Amino acid sequence: MNILKATRSYESWLRAHTGVVSSDLRLKHEEMKRNPFVFLRATFYRWAQIWPAMCSDLADAPQVVAVGDLHLENFGTWRDDEGRLVWGVNDPDEAYRLPYTQDLVRLATSAALAKHQGELAISIRNLCRAILEGYAASMTSGGDPVVLAETHQWLGEIAKYSLKDPHNFWKKLDSAPKHGRPPRDAAGILRLPKGTSGIRIRRRIAGMGSLGRPRFVALGTYRGASIAREAKAVVPSAFAWAAGEAGARTLSSTIFERAVRDRDPFFAIRKGWSVRRLSPDCTKIDVAYLPGRTFERKLLRAMGWELANVHLGTARPSLIVRDLKKRKSGWLEKAARDMVDAVVEDWWEWKKKKKS
Repeated sequence: MNILKATRSYESWLRAHTGVVSSDLRLKHEEMKRNPFVFLRATFYRWAQIWPAMCSDLADAPQVVAVGDLHLENFGTWRDDEGRLVWGVNDPDEAYRLPYTQDLVRLATSAALAKHQGELAISIRNLCRAILEGYAASMTSGGDPVVLAETHQWLGEIAKYSLKDPHNFWKKLDSAPKHGRPPRDAAGILRLPKGTSGIRIRRRIAGMGSLGRPRFVALGTYRGASIAREAKAVVPSAFAWAAGEAGARTLSSTIFERAVRDRDPFFAIRKGWSVRRLSPDCTKIDVAYLPGRTFERKLLRAMGWELANVHLGTARPSLIVRDLKKRKSGWLEKAARDMVDAVVEDWWEWKKKKKS
């Protein structure tokens, strides 16, 4: 099955699980032509289909509830119960029980593609080493949430530059397409606090892998300032599609409930929707603006650390540490390079077929 047939098959499966927004899918198809990194983010279903064969030597690794669609832009910031800025994995839509190695290879592949596009200066060998170093250290120590306070000041300083300007953030969010009323089950969980005025609903167009799924935002003014809540349709992981698994359930809530994590008090999975607060504080750190290779390596190491934080919720750490030690040097680099080749080959085929 090539990339075009895989896309048609997956999107047919997706329609059986949620009300697909056709215009968003058309936009996604266009965006997939842009570059291999965007293509990787948009086609997790294809990854789920080819990764088991491409990396069959990693399939015997201990299993965890994996993030699945992990990549450089699946890390962001939020405010915890104490109002502190926290950083970590922020999208568990594709969570699935998999060998722990899958998430490591997916993250390293995304970083290698960013390297090829000139967004990272660090070598592929060293980026893989940094990810593994952070992952192993966290797994061995039992992990620790990444709170951007006194222990992670360097990352906190970088995060400050990524926080969005409030005026522009709310203006852009409010300019999204108007929507009179979302589905009843979504409307019931998009409630804003009592006393919120000027409430309106928007249909949000965002992300890449989830483009095509219904996504709604409720905005309003609360105690003198703007607030917003987003509801995004949740479906089973694309790995369930690739495996032909009928009746699969989403593990999105499981992954964050069990992780070593300073939780986002506004994130929840309810009635088939993921709900979160939207604000200028909730954003990703753009690797293209990192100040030099030293910070690239530190950020990639932090990503490896945070990934272990997530895996620790469903893993037996001793088994993973033992498995890491037995693997040959360079295994992650080899797997990432192989997957980069596969992604680029699919991307070229997509561009060629979509031009004809």
